[in-house]
Amino acid sequence: MQQKIRFQIEGMTCQACASRIEKVLNKKDFVESAGVNFASEEAQVTFDDSKTSVADIAKIIEKTGYGAKEKTEDTLPQPEAEHHIGWRLWLLFAINIPFLIGMAGMMIGRHDWMIPPVWQFVLASIVQLWLAIPFYKSAWASIKGGLANMDVLVTIGTVSIYLYSVYMLFFSPHAAHGMAHVYFEVGVMVIGFVSLGKFLEHRTKKSSLNSLGLLLKLTPTQVNVQREGEWRQLPIDQVQIGDLIRANHGERIAADGIIESGSGWADESHLTGESNPEEKKAGGKVLAGALMTEGSVVYRATQLGSQTLLGDMMNALSEAQGSKAPIARVADKAAAVFVPAVVGIALLTFIATWLIKGDWTLALMHAVAVLVIACPCALGLATPAAIMVGMGKAVKHGIWFKDAAAMEEAAYVDAVVLDKTGTLTEGKPQVAAVYCVPDSGFDEDALYCIAAAVEQNAAHPLARAIVSAAQARGLEIPAAQNAQTVVGAGITAEVEGAGLVKAGKAEFAELTLPKFSDGVWDIASIVAVSVDNKPIGAFALADALKADTAEAIGRLKKHGIDVYIMSGDNQGTVEYVAKQLGIAHAFGNMSPRDKAAEVQKLKAAGKTVAMVGDGINDAPALAAANVSFAMKGGADVAEHTASATLMQHSVNQLADALSVSRATLKNIKQNLFFAFFYNILGIPLAALGFLNPVIAGAAMAASSVSVLGNALRLKRVKID
Repeated sequence: MQQKIRFQIEGMTCQACASRIEKVLNKKDFVESAGVNFASEEAQVTFDDSKTSVADIAKIIEKTGYGAKEKTEDTLPQPEAEHHIGWRLWLLFAINIPFLIGMAGMMIGRHDWMIPPVWQFVLASIVQLWLAIPFYKSAWASIKGGLANMDVLVTIGTVSIYLYSVYMLFFSPHAAHGMAHVYFEVGVMVIGFVSLGKFLEHRTKKSSLNSLGLLLKLTPTQVNVQREGEWRQLPIDQVQIGDLIRANHGERIAADGIIESGSGWADESHLTGESNPEEKKAGGKVLAGALMTEGSVVYRATQLGSQTLLGDMMNALSEAQGSKAPIARVADKAAAVFVPAVVGIALLTFIATWLIKGDWTLALMHAVAVLVIACPCALGLATPAAIMVGMGKAVKHGIWFKDAAAMEEAAYVDAVVLDKTGTLTEGKPQVAAVYCVPDSGFDEDALYCIAAAVEQNAAHPLARAIVSAAQARGLEIPAAQNAQTVVGAGITAEVEGAGLVKAGKAEFAELTLPKFSDGVWDIASIVAVSVDNKPIGAFALADALKADTAEAIGRLKKHGIDVYIMSGDNQGTVEYVAKQLGIAHAFGNMSPRDKAAEVQKLKAAGKTVAMVGDGINDAPALAAANVSFAMKGGADVAEHTASATLMQHSVNQLADALSVSRATLKNIKQNLFFAFFYNILGIPLAALGFLNPVIAGAAMAASSVSVLGNALRLKRVKID
């Protein structure tokens, strides 16, 4: 049986590390697929659990030289510890100071500012023989794993320049005359700059890029819980399902629950993206993380931790941020051969410079500069860094993408297919007219009773409207047995005192409607009813457009996106709605198979199609589309099939999702351009001697941080 597992990976220093783990895992016959995200430091593995275990996969990862810790959905992601500058980095800074002063002096002709060579040797030895050990360990583990990473480049470069300087200071013919040319400052400063770059990169990845930290802060650490008849302040981890919890004005809800008493207003924008507070009163629901902006409520906890909607969102976001977008393959392929290629270029630079200039010292400096200017990290971070920020921005607007591939695909969408009921309309239709077949023996009340008996077994909005209307009339709804749904047609059941009842489309109930003077029948959704295959009547149900639907359609058109309505309702109703919204493509009377087939036609015509729906009948079309969106709270199969979930039941959120995706893809392309341009420009400059190793080391450290900084700009991008 196929199983998917996630691991937190420890010890990766660049994209080459991630590529190595992927390569090792994907070679195993029991692994269907494995992807490693360098930015989120996470691996996602799909494997056959009849052939191996999670523990065995963790051991495989550990044998490649990295730590692996299983991540599950049973517990919420944990808050990251504060990332402070450690003693090692502070000591590196302190050792770098005299070298920085000395280099500044040389730039203005004051060579006497540099400390004596012997002291340079002492400080450089502390760095190379002690503080640089993490680089050596990482480089050795990488080489043992069969793939060289960034630390291999740093190690080769700094050790080479250190050994050269030791030789020149103690063993060269010039040493006895005090004229030895040493370059201890190069190794010290490269190690210092690269270490600083790694620290800044790690801190940015763990805090600024990842939106999980902000979500974790939404759950209070202490809550007021009623125990043994009195209110107590307890830690959140001591709360149990069924406990009564009190939330006052300005406090956050700790668990999903049902309000027992009190009232107020709660801000649930962290889940829905909707900034307007929701009114809360007895019998209503509260969601973990919501902020009580007014009033006070006492609620009974029904879901805790990872089982809450907030917990589900955090786990979904964590998994989505850890996935890889298809565009990342470009950087992955480059990173796989990057380090060996750079080592080869450095060796050629050394040989060519020595032959041309006749100075092997200069040749060594040029070769070291090539080694330390190269940065596979910038390539590795280009895509996942933007994806992490983009995912966080999407969640902030109430959009949950299942993975990075879905977000990338959404950026290319140029055709949107919309269901009508519950997507464009409120999804809360009301009975607008009733027709009873003459001489059928059933009046309106009887028609309502029989129809409601069957429809109470269905989840469709039209069914709920008929049941609600019957209840509003005070009618006693008879029992129904053996209810069966005929997808795309209707529902049947044995109704006590009546017989076999069918409720659904007119043809399903074998009803031919007469011509009505009331125009509502031309634009309404029709639910016809028959008893023992004899039609007895029908309901006309009208459904109002959502308030923001017209605005959303305008936003989609603004970006050149073709909009289609595909609905199971009659053609007249669908065309009426399409005319109101200015949509040129309207298809009615469509079965689930018809919708899926039409989506396939659009794809065959070269369109990148997004499908939006919320019902069981939308699932085939959702699966057929390039990228699909389900409304939260709709049919489970629709949510399971879709590529993303919209929390607000609004087409405006679809427009938001496509906008965020386009901005994210644009940012990825900018990052990739910068990363490739940096290396394409930097390596030749270093090889030709225009960059010394110290400047090269600083540039290499800055390149990764620059890519991360560009990704963070996504947080400020306006959605249009």
